[in-house]
Amino acid sequence: MQGKKNYQEKLFNSFQLSDRVPQENFYRRLKNALNLDFLYKLTHDFYGSSGQKSIDPVVFFKLCLVGYLENIISDRKLIEHCSMRLDILYFIGYDIDEELPWHSTISRTRQLFPVDVFEAVFTKVFTLCVDAGMVSGHTQAIDSAPVNANASMDSLELKVPEEELETHLRKLRHISEGDKQQPLRKAKNNNAPKTQQKLSASKSELQAINSRNKKWAKEQNQRPGAKNKGSRYTSNKTHYSPTDPDARISVKPGKARKLNYRSQLSVDTAHHVITDIKAYRADGKDNQQLINIVRRVKRRLWKSTLYWENCIADTGYSSGENYDFLEKQGLKSFIPPHGTYKGGPENFIYIEKGNYWLCPQGKKVTFRKQKLEKGTLKDNYFTKRSDCKACPIKQQCIGKSHEKRISITAYRKQYQRNNQRVNSPQGNYMKAKRQSTVEPVFGTLTQFMGLRKVNTIGLRQADKCMHMSAIAYNLKKYLKFITNKAKSGATNLAFIYYKKNRLSKLYSSLSRNLIFHPTLWNLKIKTAKSGLY
Repeated sequence: MQGKKNYQEKLFNSFQLSDRVPQENFYRRLKNALNLDFLYKLTHDFYGSSGQKSIDPVVFFKLCLVGYLENIISDRKLIEHCSMRLDILYFIGYDIDEELPWHSTISRTRQLFPVDVFEAVFTKVFTLCVDAGMVSGHTQAIDSAPVNANASMDSLELKVPEEELETHLRKLRHISEGDKQQPLRKAKNNNAPKTQQKLSASKSELQAINSRNKKWAKEQNQRPGAKNKGSRYTSNKTHYSPTDPDARISVKPGKARKLNYRSQLSVDTAHHVITDIKAYRADGKDNQQLINIVRRVKRRLWKSTLYWENCIADTGYSSGENYDFLEKQGLKSFIPPHGTYKGGPENFIYIEKGNYWLCPQGKKVTFRKQKLEKGTLKDNYFTKRSDCKACPIKQQCIGKSHEKRISITAYRKQYQRNNQRVNSPQGNYMKAKRQSTVEPVFGTLTQFMGLRKVNTIGLRQADKCMHMSAIAYNLKKYLKFITNKAKSGATNLAFIYYKKNRLSKLYSSLSRNLIFHPTLWNLKIKTAKSGLY
């Protein structure tokens, strides 16, 4: 007999979310594993003593966490999504007949809390991973990636000099047929400070930009699709974003220019747990941020009683200052040097005992002084003019100069020790480890954890988004790890064997030294009864 279902809403209903959400559900397990009650005390000072009650800070963080777990970057879509999911309602502590907070409440609360609160939640989740045995600490892989800012390239404004604005702009910029003198999309409000709107480039930088613009304008007009609105040559020296002044123009080979932030990430190589993440401006270099990253990571690992030994990174983090800093911190660096680095001039021999170089003719190139050149500390070595005056290879060696000058990095020894490690078998292993650790983590964050674009304005707000994405990633790793650990008894057996082995060594040491103490003997009896000895 054919059945037919007729739907009719009931006036009264007996319904409990806890009965409808399965025990194996992800959000149910997350609710049991994650305790955020410490946020009440941590955020108490950000609220007044009167007025309408705000959103619960624990609920706020759980809603943000759901957004990154579900790869939703819009607060409006996040609320719509949560209202349709029973397991998410159970996770955030809302019943089916309760109205969820308004989406703008999430945006305002995100701006209310400082970055320290988000970092405290990140540290809490990181501690869970450490307690579960997921973090070894001895090897950390560091890398960076651009994250799209919440601003359009079409709204870029030209920086202006302090005098003769219009005439200078017309001389500076060569506009193609597909470009316009005014922005393609005018920003509603100009949030950039006056210092950022003024032109700060030097004359040589302006000349270089001018020549690139000339070449680009000729090539751009001949390209198919040259009249597309996004096809413009732009630079941080001449342009700024009025929508998001902290965003910077950056480009990767094979990709279009965009307004981005740079995310610096540190990952533990044991189980790919994120140990640190922070947002930086996209126009900075990676090697300028390494010292700050290492200090933060080392502080966090030290608080968790973990020892850090190896630091892995790509060539972008290479510099003599970084190698020297890592050695002083007791860390082994596995960072390939730049292709421009050379250990010294060709056919010259360095004599370490006297700190001088020997040229192919046997003449000394002695040390004179240390000098800071373009932000890099260099050692300068000169020969005597009399030594080079009658040299048979003078023309090939120094040309029209009077003496041979060698300008080389002051951190040459640090470079050599790092290069020796990089080119060793352990260095090849570390390179493969970095490629299989931190790069897949970045891919997961940008594609599946809501970090393809920040939905906020400003560097501090972008830092909060990156922290939340890392929290979601670590929690997902943590739940998977403890689930597999519970299913397999091998880990528990290994732990028991480890305990027995340690205790047996302790008791054998006591007996060899003829030490007897009633408390230790009682401990031995208790452990023997529990089955650990």
